[in-house]
Amino acid sequence: MILRILPVLLLTLVLPDVYILRFHLKTSPRIRWVRSLFLLPTILLMVFSLYLVSTETNTPRNMDLIVPFFMAYMIIALPKTLFSLVAGTGRCLGSIHHKITKASTYIATLMASALCIIMLIGFLYGPKHIVVKQQELYLTNLPASFDGYRVAQFTDLHLASMQQHHNVVRNMVDSILAYKPNLIAFTGDLVSIESRELNGFEQELGRLSAPDGVYSILGNHDYAKYARYFTKEEQETDAKTLVKKQEQLGWKVLKNNHQIIQHKDDSIAIIGVENYGKPPFPQLGDLNKASEGLHIIKGTSPSSDKLFKILLSHDPTHWDAEVVGKTNIDLTLSGHTHGMQFMIGGWSPSALFYPKWNGVYEHNEQKLHISLGVGGALIPFRFGAWPEINIITLRKVE
Repeated sequence: MILRILPVLLLTLVLPDVYILRFHLKTSPRIRWVRSLFLLPTILLMVFSLYLVSTETNTPRNMDLIVPFFMAYMIIALPKTLFSLVAGTGRCLGSIHHKITKASTYIATLMASALCIIMLIGFLYGPKHIVVKQQELYLTNLPASFDGYRVAQFTDLHLASMQQHHNVVRNMVDSILAYKPNLIAFTGDLVSIESRELNGFEQELGRLSAPDGVYSILGNHDYAKYARYFTKEEQETDAKTLVKKQEQLGWKVLKNNHQIIQHKDDSIAIIGVENYGKPPFPQLGDLNKASEGLHIIKGTSPSSDKLFKILLSHDPTHWDAEVVGKTNIDLTLSGHTHGMQFMIGGWSPSALFYPKWNGVYEHNEQKLHISLGVGGALIPFRFGAWPEINIITLRKVE
């Protein structure tokens, strides 16, 4: 992984320092140690990156090395890169008026300082700041006896990013249980690379329980496709191991199948598909197989249209591709986007890649709910897009 981005890493480490030393850190020969001290973090990061390249197998097994490297890189190199870009642009425009150069330096300093603070908050505070979002969804087709039915959704736990944050998982479980949900839904990406990430978390995650059960689906990371050191057969075996481990927790793993939940004389269907995403993400979700016997295609069976259906599908792009306007599925729960783990003022880079990336989306009577998730794909960083669990209360439209 480091090898693929090594040129970018080296450029963003070296070029900003060259610019800053040339134009903003001129010192007299008597205090050259200042320049040496300034260069020391860059030198250490370069050596560390070259070491990682020499030892990695595309995706490194030892996340204890890769995580601190990227933490240091994002805190040190990114602010310097931002400073150099802004100040350098101002210097280029300085030919118009000399004050532009001076003003751009001040602006660059403020922006770089702000970015450094954001990075520190994102690493030191962000992963621990779990937010509980409560949402009432009003649904026309909901049976009367399910009015007030409470679903707890959590997603994208990515346990590789939780290895130093066991207390976060404990607090997450406590928070979910405190709301006494009728049903708990986990919508994929329990791990980042391989099933062994779950080791040590079994006791906490095994505490999750609800009257109508804990349901889980697989996300793109749960197939061990990112463990490049695995053969294809080893990837398939590891994915099966992860499913077995979840079942040992007492979770019901839905792999292109469904479960009927009954209350009094009413019932709803919980449909779970395997990951369905745009390439290069796995496309294993089979909605027709998962809903076999439920008649999800609109108009095929009017009597079955009355059955309220909740779909668990990790990637929200599945909703536009196969669900909305094409089926009678009432509510879809997804995750996957993380809000890119960064959000300011309601905007996230996720908006550049996903037309639907956070919160509730509606089309006629169909709804999609996307959770920002809890963990980080590889790096325990969150700013603005804080880790969240979602308590969704279903309400019947009168």
